[in-house]
Amino acid sequence: MKKIQTRLIRYTLLLLLAFIVLSLVTVVPFRWLNPPVTMVMIDRWLASSNQQFKLKQTWLDWDTIPKQAALAVVTSEDQRFPLHQGFDIDAIFHALESSSNGKKLRGASTISQQVARNVYLWTGRSWLRKGLEAWFTLLIELTWGKQRILEVYLNIAEWGEGVFGLEAASQYHFGKTVRQLSPMQSALLASCLPSPLRYNPARPEQHIRDRAVWNLQQQRRLGGVRWLQQMD
Repeated sequence: MKKIQTRLIRYTLLLLLAFIVLSLVTVVPFRWLNPPVTMVMIDRWLASSNQQFKLKQTWLDWDTIPKQAALAVVTSEDQRFPLHQGFDIDAIFHALESSSNGKKLRGASTISQQVARNVYLWTGRSWLRKGLEAWFTLLIELTWGKQRILEVYLNIAEWGEGVFGLEAASQYHFGKTVRQLSPMQSALLASCLPSPLRYNPARPEQHIRDRAVWNLQQQRRLGGVRWLQQMD
């Protein structure tokens, strides 16, 4: 019996070690290399009934990403991004408190969590997926750094059917490069991120316009582009 228990413990430790090593092998290189594809992209391609479905993405390095557009996205998605270590504890407790009061449970995912989920995990909801999301979030926070995490997010975020990243979104919705976007257009793109397949930033509904106006006001309250300098 003791031999069986010893073997089980040994095999469990070996599996755990293999999982850690495999995780590091799949995470660390993307500190310097751009992910060629993400799990969300693969999922959208497999699920599409459109025979002409094509992924649209143009990668922009951090130095070429307009900081106004980056600020708009961070303002919309995760205003504590430069400060937290991957998880916004205050937002999580606030979401749970709202849920306990009978309100719909709101998402409290940080940009780091969204990168971990989009790059490495399948779509859907399960405790296993949440656990893996937390694990990969910790790894990318420890190995990539904030600037790289945001660079990847701005290049893989979904903005329409088959449309991924700021540059592709700008050209698809507004017919211009992201560097040519006005602050309002950047805010409209950012304001559609909670439901990118539902809303069109080029023909926004009134509540998207209102959200974009709030986004611009909040950018000023945060301190503008200089606020992003808190990263790295």
